[in-house]
This record gives sequence, structure tokens and C-alpha cells, in this order.
Amino acid sequence: MVETKTLEEIKEEILRLKKEKNAIILAHNYQVGEVQDIADFVGDSLGLSIKAKETDAKIIVFCGVHFMAETAYILNPDKKVLLPDLEAGCSLADSITVEELREWKKKHPNAVVVSYVNTTAAVKAESDYCCTSSNALKVVQSIPEDKEILFLPDMFLGTYIARVTGRKIHIWPGECHVHANVRPADIEKVRSEHPSAAFLIHPECGCTTSCIYYAENKDISTNKTYFLSTEGMVNFVKNSTDNEFVVATEIGVLHRMKKFRPDASYYPVSENMICEYMKKITIEKVLESLKEEKYEIKVPEEIRLKALVPIERMLSIR
Repeated sequence: MVETKTLEEIKEEILRLKKEKNAIILAHNYQVGEVQDIADFVGDSLGLSIKAKETDAKIIVFCGVHFMAETAYILNPDKKVLLPDLEAGCSLADSITVEELREWKKKHPNAVVVSYVNTTAAVKAESDYCCTSSNALKVVQSIPEDKEILFLPDMFLGTYIARVTGRKIHIWPGECHVHANVRPADIEKVRSEHPSAAFLIHPECGCTTSCIYYAENKDISTNKTYFLSTEGMVNFVKNSTDNEFVVATEIGVLHRMKKFRPDASYYPVSENMICEYMKKITIEKVLESLKEEKYEIKVPEEIRLKALVPIERMLSIR
């Protein structure tokens, strides 16, 4: 008969193993609540990258998706990086292969390649800069104006950055499967039902950059509209005098918001904004991965060293 542990027993065992093994658990804001609650640090992709670089732990249990765990390893080759479920991927990262990028670069041999953090290690290794949505504008602005730019793979973020900067940017036609179908009508419906609510849009992981694009085109009302990373969203809610929030991102972030402001009301643009990959990781899988130290993520050293350069540039531009 298979032993069934209670949630509290699982938590206690994870805490014990963390101490014994000198491990740290990092969780993205889109993880399920139970995983967020057991994590040492919860944040967005940029925050997680910074925390991964700073940690002294010997083992990093990364509760996110594959490219995030790769980034953690690239920054910490001397540590063991574990991903509790190897099937936790990313549709945006899958929208461009390293072979496709190499062919694209051949057509634009003098261009600077800016890759969104939602990319594989191999793609990062072929890039000049990495970025997140929170610093994409600053990254592009740091590049000499006479340089053409290849921006990949999020077409909405790329279009927005090109419009704001007026730069010559070639944009890869990639998108996130979770939010690709969000349209102005969906947003306006929720906002019309809650006209006093602050409207929070998260562009950090390539999931709602379409909203930025539509807002910039004035296809949706921009009144009380705030473009924020998931961490920025959480901090906004913590410090806001508003009591109602329309949230346009993966609904996992609502868990943290409710912990800080349980008195407020939250209205996701769509209840279907759920990343199936983020949700593959459960607290049971976290325990199993930590206990057996399995599902280790590594990157070949040649690729790691090349990918480290654009990642370090990303971390230096905030």
C-alpha cells in the first residue's frame, strides 16, 4: 500500500531536506499556491535570475519552466539545479529554434540580436543581449542607434519596443499560447463590469504583451492602466489605495496578491489564463525532486559560456 502524506507532512519533509542538503527553492509567480508557499523566494523571471545568481545554496530547486532552470544553471554551473518536472516547457521559447535564429542572422549579418529571456540556452548563446519586458526598452536604448536589431521571439513586445524607440527592429513572429487570443473586447468586457478597478497588465513573460500593443494603438482604454512585471503587480497591489484590480496575466499571481491584500477584489481578464507548463509542478513533485535530487538541468559548457554573456548584460541593465 502506497503511503499518502498530508500537505503538512510534505511541507515538513521539504523543510527538513532543504536544511540537510543546503537547498533553496525558487518559484515563479505563476506556480500553484502550495508551491509558492513552500518556496524561499517567489518572483518574476528577472527576480528569479538575480536570486539564482546570488544564492549560496548547493542545490537550486527551480519551480518554473525549463528555460528558467537553464538560466539558473548558466549562472551557477557549480550548483545542482533541479526542475521538478522535465515537461515544464514554454510555448514562447519553443517558437524559435537555434537553427532558425542562425538562418535569420545570415540575412542580417550586421544586426544586434536581442532575445527575450523566454528562450532556450542555445538561442541565448547566439544572442548579443537577453532581456525581460521590464528592461527590454532599456536594453534596446543601450544599443547604438545605427545598428539594426533582431528581436525575438515575442512579436507583441518587439512591435511595442519598435514603436516607442522608432528603431529599425526586425521582429520574430512568436507568441505565448496562454494569452495569444486575448483581445480588446475581452479586456473591455471585464473593465466595463468593474469600471473603478485598476487595470494591471504584465508583460514580463511574453504572455500579455499583446495588451501593450493594443493599448498603444488606443484600441482599449488606458485609464488607470499600469504595465508591470508580476513583481511590480504584487507591489502595486500591496501599496495601492484601490480595492479592485483587473489583472491581465496568468492567474497564478493572484495567490500572492491575495496574501498581501485579502480584503481586495481581483478580476482576471480570463479564467483561462493558465499556463499548463507552470502548473505541471506540484508540491509532491518538489519533494520527490529534492529528496532524490533528480531531474537535474545542465547546459553544455560551450553553450553556457556563450549564453552567459547576454544574460549578464540583461542583469546589468535594470
